[in-house]
Amino acid sequence: MKPLTTLALLCLAAALPGPAAAAQVIPVAAPPAAAAPAAAAPAEVPPVAIPSATSSIVVTLDTTGDFERKVVHYGCEGTPAELQVDYLNAAPNYLALIPIDGATLVFNTVLSGSGARYAAGKYVWSTKGADASLFDLTAGANAKPVLTCTEMNETP
Repeated sequence: MKPLTTLALLCLAAALPGPAAAAQVIPVAAPPAAAAPAAAAPAEVPPVAIPSATSSIVVTLDTTGDFERKVVHYGCEGTPAELQVDYLNAAPNYLALIPIDGATLVFNTVLSGSGARYAAGKYVWSTKGADASLFDLTAGANAKPVLTCTEMNETP
């Protein structure tokens, strides 16, 4: 049997309202290791019990430079609540974490003519200066943005 480890991916459970969810066991295979002496048997780590209502994961990114986290608050047309977007800049990875429909989606930067564009599934988040828009690609090439937002400036 191969040894198991939780070092590759760590899932964190969140308490969600409602009845308790059944636990799901997710074993994660360890990366291949150098051959060990015949006398030493590999240690085994038991699988991790993770509730099926998992709300977040921890992903480790190797970077070639500095890491920057920037939290930006946007006011969006037609919505009373502000939208908080977390930008994670860790070259060569540039990500935007955006809450949409009760889930946080991880957007990855994509080619842009000007400003910045991020994509996740059927959505594209486009920013230029203090303005940002969320597009649903399934709505068609000429569809209006799902959200049109402006960065909230907290200085008077």
